[in-house]
Amino acid sequence: MDESDGTGQGGRRGPAQPLPAAEAPFDAVGLARTLLRSIRSGALATIDTADGTPFASLVTIATDIDGTPLMLLSRLSAHTRNLLADPRCSLLFSQGGKGDPLAHPRLTVTGRAAQTQEVRARERFLARHPKAKLYADFPDFGFFALAPQAGHLNGGFAKAATLTAAELLLDLAGAEAVVTGERGAVEHMNQDHADALALYAAGVGEGEGAWRLTGLDPEGMDLMVGERTARVPYPEPVRDMGSLRKSLVAMAAEARAKAG
Repeated sequence: MDESDGTGQGGRRGPAQPLPAAEAPFDAVGLARTLLRSIRSGALATIDTADGTPFASLVTIATDIDGTPLMLLSRLSAHTRNLLADPRCSLLFSQGGKGDPLAHPRLTVTGRAAQTQEVRARERFLARHPKAKLYADFPDFGFFALAPQAGHLNGGFAKAATLTAAELLLDLAGAEAVVTGERGAVEHMNQDHADALALYAAGVGEGEGAWRLTGLDPEGMDLMVGERTARVPYPEPVRDMGSLRKSLVAMAAEARAKAG
């Protein structure tokens, strides 16, 4: 059966077009941003240099602090050669799960990808994919950032929405202190507050484990244990390190209280 995304283009009927995120009857922006932060691999679609045929391949993904998708690609791969010739591409973020795969949320982000030399891009990608440290410095590998132009979200049957780049990404204006202090905060939490990280994970319904923090931003934290990930939002967005500390302390206290 064809995928039904509520657009009327699949195997079941639905509205003529997906709704803008602001008009969707569910939190389309929140769900899209959670998928961006939670999915560690996805399908990258590029344009074949030979004849323009769409070319899809599997890649590992991380995000910059504003949500920009990041990839570590080899120039020996066909998809990298395609991007270097034509940066237009799309990434599919699919949550997956038990049962019908089309019943689970997924997000397609379209845009243009370009190589980046940003130190933060490297740090955030390797924090999300530590095994990539083995080959990240090979001469044929490079980090790429996908600048989003639009997003198509399918939250399940009859839950479709289109999103702008501004709805997919965080506005970091006024949060410069969080951006510059992120790496130190991540290291501090991992070294000294593993118990709090486990509480944060439990607070969003995740199981036990040696959770570690891979990144944080003005809206929330990204946790990982093994191959599992967890997105933990703050009660309210933070714009400075003082607000971040207060939020983390309050969240840990609330989680301890709930745990008895």
